[in-house]
Amino acid sequence: MIDHSVIADLFGRADAFERNVEIEYQRNGERYQFLRWGQGAFRDFKVVPPGTGIVHQVNIEYLASVVMDRDGVAYPDTVVGTDSHTTMVNGLGVLGWGVGGIEAEAAMLGQPVSMLIPRVVGFKLTGEIQPGVTATDVVLTVTEMLRKHGVVGKFVEFYGAGVAEVPLANRATLGNMSPEFGSTAAIFPIDEETISYLRFTGRDPEQLALVEAYAKEQGMWHDPKHEPAYSEYIELDLSDVVPSIAGPKRPQDRIALSDAKSTFREQIPNYVGDDPDKKDYSKLDEMVDETFPASDPGH
Repeated sequence: MIDHSVIADLFGRADAFERNVEIEYQRNGERYQFLRWGQGAFRDFKVVPPGTGIVHQVNIEYLASVVMDRDGVAYPDTVVGTDSHTTMVNGLGVLGWGVGGIEAEAAMLGQPVSMLIPRVVGFKLTGEIQPGVTATDVVLTVTEMLRKHGVVGKFVEFYGAGVAEVPLANRATLGNMSPEFGSTAAIFPIDEETISYLRFTGRDPEQLALVEAYAKEQGMWHDPKHEPAYSEYIELDLSDVVPSIAGPKRPQDRIALSDAKSTFREQIPNYVGDDPDKKDYSKLDEMVDETFPASDPGH
């Protein structure tokens, strides 16, 4: 999958996208000729051309099968990618993570990916997401919790009754944020929401049936009443998640929206420094009251 390659050489015109893709093919013609040769020379080697989309989104919408089927044998889908956010596919129940270029090339040539068996952190979700709370709020809360817990080099697996309350797009967002947690992977189980998303994105009915039957037969289908055995445990009641913002510096520095004003005041001295000309930030509210709304500059 070739992404992040097309440069916006042209813009502000109707044919900008098509022309930028053409320029990309001209700029890296030898590379694409080599890839085209490889697609014909190797079995099971397929190339998704530039201009198609970002690999993580294309992966969950089109490429990932969740369960593979070859020569009458079914087995779980897995992914290695040369981007740290390869873990977005974890939201679909597919185990995958980012690797270096050498590891990726070895995998492409049929070599196994070796690793130490990691500790697995069970992240139990309960409750329901409250109205007005977004996927971003859940992600920031989970990020804060996992950063405090410490998950570097570990797998995180979400489970519990609250999993059903998280739409697959939000699961993919949480998987995508695995590098921000510090974990190697952050995976959700396969359940009815997974099947619904595969159906929504146009997968074949036969593939949907295979995924569901295989997951249930192998014990991979999510059972909210089952309490699996993990190396470590964390729990979050989704009803406790509140609207939040990230910062001021790191994604794990979550600030509840209700505390934004007071936290902003607390943080100002850290950015103003000792300059006496910038010490009058105590009148910040008065200054704001005297400005006009952006939506009504004539006010």
